[in-house]
Amino acid sequence: MQIFVLMGVSGVGKTTLGVVLASRLDLPFFEGDDFHTKENIQKMKSGQPLNDEDRKEWLKRIAKRIGESSQRNGGVFTCSALKEKYRKFIQDRVQVNIEWIYLYDSFETIHERMKARKDHFFKPEMLRSQFDILEPPKYGIQVKVSASPEQTLKDLMAKIDKPEMGIIGLGVMGKSLALNMATNGIRVSVYNREVPGEEEGIARNFHEEYSSRFELPWFNDLKEFVEHLPRPRNILLMVKAGKAVDSVISELLPLLEADDLLLDAGNSHFIDTERRIRELGDKKIHYLGIGISGGEEGARNGPSIMPGGSMEAYQRVEIILNLIAARDKDGRPCCSYIGPEGSGHFVKMLHNGIEYGEMQLIAEFYHFMRFYLKLSLAEISTIFKKWNAELNSYLLGISADILQKEENGSLLLDSILDVAGQKGTGGWSTQAALDLGISLDTITAAVMARNLSGNKERRVKAEKEYEFRNEIKVTDSIKGCLFGAFKAAQVINHSIGFDLLFKASVEYNWKLNLSEIARIWTNGCIIRSGFMESLVEILKENPASHILMSSEIITEIKSHKDLLSEVVAMAIKRNCPMPVSSAAINYLNVFASAQSSANIIQAQRDYFGAHGYERTDSERGEYYHTQWKNTD
Repeated sequence: MQIFVLMGVSGVGKTTLGVVLASRLDLPFFEGDDFHTKENIQKMKSGQPLNDEDRKEWLKRIAKRIGESSQRNGGVFTCSALKEKYRKFIQDRVQVNIEWIYLYDSFETIHERMKARKDHFFKPEMLRSQFDILEPPKYGIQVKVSASPEQTLKDLMAKIDKPEMGIIGLGVMGKSLALNMATNGIRVSVYNREVPGEEEGIARNFHEEYSSRFELPWFNDLKEFVEHLPRPRNILLMVKAGKAVDSVISELLPLLEADDLLLDAGNSHFIDTERRIRELGDKKIHYLGIGISGGEEGARNGPSIMPGGSMEAYQRVEIILNLIAARDKDGRPCCSYIGPEGSGHFVKMLHNGIEYGEMQLIAEFYHFMRFYLKLSLAEISTIFKKWNAELNSYLLGISADILQKEENGSLLLDSILDVAGQKGTGGWSTQAALDLGISLDTITAAVMARNLSGNKERRVKAEKEYEFRNEIKVTDSIKGCLFGAFKAAQVINHSIGFDLLFKASVEYNWKLNLSEIARIWTNGCIIRSGFMESLVEILKENPASHILMSSEIITEIKSHKDLLSEVVAMAIKRNCPMPVSSAAINYLNVFASAQSSANIIQAQRDYFGAHGYERTDSERGEYYHTQWKNTD
């Protein structure tokens, strides 16, 4: 299925080229003017240019026919589509890959050509109005039509045969994204390095595995790969974050040209992304830091996508990113421009931080129920499923599945070493919170819990030395506390994460749209849940307010706070570690306390370091010092 739309001002040659292109590709041809209403045609015949309201029905009709054609073999369409919002209107309605072909030439050339046309309702004197509103696309195929129709078609076919995206790195995510793009009609080429004994034949094998379904040109020579891509190039990097990204960029630089675009879709640190944007910008090369969440399944079928960098670079690949993204409940892509600089990777980092907290929270409740309340695996799985009927949490759902997976008649989970791995994003979130002066209690507790899990040998020895008791008599009242406690901790964990996003937005002047971030996290990503759906509206109504100050959230937290306190107290009394749950209730207790213990800390600091303190009976910002020790 191929959809081509030839766009540009009237008289540029859309119909002439469209007819021969359709014939060449053996596709049906659709003339855009045929979709105008009688009122539009009459208006243009009278010499009046159309306005946006006039074009609305026309665009709907074209979009409808494109959608119908996409279900068949495709088609070649003409449509002036002069403004970006017109193209976006069509693209969003059809949700298929449209190859936009922008035809252009000078006003004088086209005006002369129009004067030679006979019996066309569009008058040559209206051409200036089209040039006045023309917004050339920053994507698609650009063709100057000064040559003969035959030569123009030849040039166009050469560009159509080129890929729209090149992917470097065919690990699990790279392969899945390549297949996602190919499925959505995006022409993609792939490259993977050759390392004897480690990475051999990866690109070739990938091509051969899927050659019956997709055209996937493959390369293991970087120079050939880059030269194969059309200029300006779009290259997606799917390599391990850190030094590997810099290494690949160093190899690419001698092969790149001005206006090429690199898209880093790994879990890079946002500071590294900002550095790369600056360094490559000096060489006139665009760079986007793109957060992608959803794991292997999401990458293949639709992830949540968080692009950050220049708006110009984003607009060039916006259509591609939207096509491969998951869809929210209203059918909109779970992809949105996050902001400038490293904001895309910062938001992905914080997504992973919330994910750390949520995963640890689920693990704590499972651990408490199994080893302290002595509930069976079947009971815990049933409980999780019951909770998830209301919460609709991806992580809670997969946890229920995990508790049912057996291997040779035994629970597979019991064969997995209790040492948690991590890729750094949780720790980066904690460091960012420290830099910005924000409390990140639950996320930091989750990171530290993973760190503690790493010393298995010491934990085994310590258990023998301390011999803690760990049993609680199970009662219905205890079971009844668990769900409310979990919900309260989940809400607090999310609120802490979004508080860091708000602070970063202000500090770095990113102007993050927190409601929109929540929206693109409602599907495709790992932390998607029913609660995330509610956050879209909560953050839209009060974008600058802490989530815990929302009236809706206050009501819910007040009804569950005592349950969380009771579960945490019960667990700690019986020596069950619940670091995230404990951090959540402690955060809430401090958050909602008008009087904190910080005054004595300020007194201590002034006592030993003469740091000064503010007074309750003076203006904020006025500092005092006291000689605390009586020297008499």
